[in-house]
Amino acid sequence: MTIYRKVKRVIDRDTFQTYRKIQGTDRVRIAGVYGAELNTIRGRLQRDQMKRQIQGKTVTLQPVGRSYNRVVAKVRHNRKLVR
Repeated sequence: MTIYRKVKRVIDRDTFQTYRKIQGTDRVRIAGVYGAELNTIRGRLQRDQMKRQIQGKTVTLQPVGRSYNRVVAKVRHNRKLVR
């Protein structure tokens, strides 16, 4: 199943919020992406990089599971995997 959603807010390197819910939640965890904690400089830099990459943009989602009330999905923007 392929889903298109606009990114409302990047929470950290591997999680973002959408304007419309997917499977009962508006939170998406990017499959295979792991970021540093936000209380570190590296974590904040990674979040800011992800903001520039996808915030406010429409992405393509392919759900692969759930974790902590989030949809886990492969995410693409402009046909490229988001990493």
